Amino acid sequence: MSEQKISSDAWRTTPTLTGNHVTLSPTTRADRNGILAAFATGLEGAFHTTVPNPETIHAWYERIEREQAAGRSMPFTVRDAAGEIAGVTRFLRMAEPHRRVEIGGTVYATRVQRTGLNTEAKMLLLTHAFETLGCFCVQIRTDFLNRQSRAAIERLGARMDGVIRGHLILNDGHYRDSVLYSILEHEWPGVKSNIAALMARYEGKGA
Repeated sequence: MSEQKISSDAWRTTPTLTGNHVTLSPTTRADRNGILAAFATGLEGAFHTTVPNPETIHAWYERIEREQAAGRSMPFTVRDAAGEIAGVTRFLRMAEPHRRVEIGGTVYATRVQRTGLNTEAKMLLLTHAFETLGCFCVQIRTDFLNRQSRAAIERLGARMDGVIRGHLILNDGHYRDSVLYSILEHEWPGVKSNIAALMARYEGKGA
């Protein structure tokens, strides 16, 4: 186990994470119109996922702001290489004493699917979690029926821990079984190399 000392400020401050093709910046109310515009053009990853619309975005903001104030969440707005808002993601269920976070709440506009943007975004998030926050474990979960999402998570190198049966009843009435994946601290170097190889495939393809 790592003996590194991490400042609690790092667990309370949402950073801006910048890659070659994507930037993750703290989600603010000023992003409202851009988020709605991105989601109005079609969604990627919105499989039985609650996505804010003009009627619900105020409540959506209130919820993520409460979670952030409690030190349980870091919300990010995802921008593409041109600086246009392409989606949202965040750290969830943050538990500093246990050095554990979950990556979730991720939805992208359809226009950025299969461009490598998500792969680089995950690299930025995982790097921050393991190398800045000093996490021991990073989790990702998805709907059991969402085969595309499961394949993408497994492609990163995360390991499946199991299925949480009857985990959620969603707004559309769907009874969701959730698949839980994780990456542990000692696995991170190998996962990082694997993601770097995945990202290299997109170079020159407009990632």
